[in-house]
Amino acid sequence: MVKYIKQEMPDMTGKGETRAYYRIRSVGNIDTREFIRLVSQAGGGLSEGSVSHVLYQMTSKLADLLGRGHTVTIDGLGTFKATLGVRRGKEMDSLDGEGEKLNARSIEVNGINFRVDKRLVQETDQGCVLERGPVCRLRRSPYTLEERLRLALDYLKENGVMRVMDYARLTGLSRSTAARELKAFRQDPASGLTFSGRGTAKVYVRDESNC
Repeated sequence: MVKYIKQEMPDMTGKGETRAYYRIRSVGNIDTREFIRLVSQAGGGLSEGSVSHVLYQMTSKLADLLGRGHTVTIDGLGTFKATLGVRRGKEMDSLDGEGEKLNARSIEVNGINFRVDKRLVQETDQGCVLERGPVCRLRRSPYTLEERLRLALDYLKENGVMRVMDYARLTGLSRSTAARELKAFRQDPASGLTFSGRGTAKVYVRDESNC
């Protein structure tokens, strides 16, 4: 039996509506070594070494084909396609603007899109026996949105930079909600808040152009 969790969703519309979605409660992660062991024990006469070799060759060839512009479809698993982004330290250029024009060396593969095969979804569903688990509610901040923005700006005035976890501790929000809220502030020129860096090195700073 697998427990499912009823998870409260944030109110993104501001209408005060409480909505929820359902997710499986994880019972742990199966790493590569354990996965290979389980596949070899499933029958078919495959040794752990054979399974390991096939997995290595599969991922190696997948990377090669994706890197040469192919999409790759594996029946029963799904379709893979490489995605592109701008290298660290480079800014995205506009289509017709006057800014710096990027060349091929400024662009890199930054991810792999995966679209699952419906058969894998169906087989997973057939083998999944669910039972009710806990209800998870969102952590709510004791501050209004305006008060949270003021807390952030005051923190930046004192410390110079702020990370998502800093904002979460300041406001009492969960990390995911704090990240969404900071992104919304950054997209609002009137907020006085912007960011520097990217990925795990991203920090939030005061937007001096609005000071």
